[in-house]
Amino acid sequence: MADDPRPGRPVLLGQNQYGKAENRVVKITRDSATHHIKDLNVSVALSGDMDEVHYSGSNANVLPTDTTKNTVYAFAKEHGIESAEQFGIHLARHFVTSQEPIRKARIRVEEYAWERIDTSGAASRPSGADDAKHSFVRKGQETRLAQITYDGSSWEVVSGLKDLVVMNSTDSEFWGFVKDEYTTLPEARDRILATQVSARWRFRWSRDEQPAPDWETSYAQVREHLLRAFAETYSLSLQQTLYEMGSRIVDRCEEIDEVRFSLPNKHHFLVDLQPFGLKNDNEVYFAADRPYGLIEATVLRDGCTAMIPADLTNL
Repeated sequence: MADDPRPGRPVLLGQNQYGKAENRVVKITRDSATHHIKDLNVSVALSGDMDEVHYSGSNANVLPTDTTKNTVYAFAKEHGIESAEQFGIHLARHFVTSQEPIRKARIRVEEYAWERIDTSGAASRPSGADDAKHSFVRKGQETRLAQITYDGSSWEVVSGLKDLVVMNSTDSEFWGFVKDEYTTLPEARDRILATQVSARWRFRWSRDEQPAPDWETSYAQVREHLLRAFAETYSLSLQQTLYEMGSRIVDRCEEIDEVRFSLPNKHHFLVDLQPFGLKNDNEVYFAADRPYGLIEATVLRDGCTAMIPADLTNL
């Protein structure tokens, strides 16, 4: 083994972690002839007493990343997958409490939704066949997210979603903005407002002795409040809409203290049809995918401290 490189060297090891990223696990729960699907992508990151593996290459404190992968699959069988958050809590607790060198575990989960295919019509199945209760179609909407962090005494649970595309075809304006010599954008008194929502929200729950939220119910409620606020806000700016979405969640979900949004403005521009002798009365648009305005902000409960990172690409 090489000599310890630390003596006399002004080079120190900083924050570090390791684990197995993107473990795809699909759990089928068979309730007689009716089946239920949970489809997750689980990433495990562990940190703690890991100096020696970096300095000298000693693996004495290293739980193999292959073992963390196996644990994900074994826990899907042993504990089931009640929710993305609860599954992450089981994993984080296990790694911290079963491995003395591990001081902190972070579990990130993406959940892909499926819905049952309706085959209740008699014409849709062969003669004598039962209603299909095991056929599903992948939902083409948002991806559900969860990040669970545990240090042996306290929890941080941040849930969220991404790729939820929403649009208001009216009830949106944009005018009164700053204009300089480079401004060409005309003011709009009636425009399409569309965005692809990426959101994270942080739960107040942090200790085992506290009652934990109902993770599935909470997710459904947050999603509903987010969509209702988007639909019901007469928007003078995407920033205003963002604030209304966040404030409705915080106001109506007492278990949540903070919400962070990243909202790209999916621009829709009226097409000039005059060269063809046609009038475009807010009917035909060009949907531009880039460049796009990017609106980001945190909305939080009064008295709370923002803890969700500003850059959601790192969460």
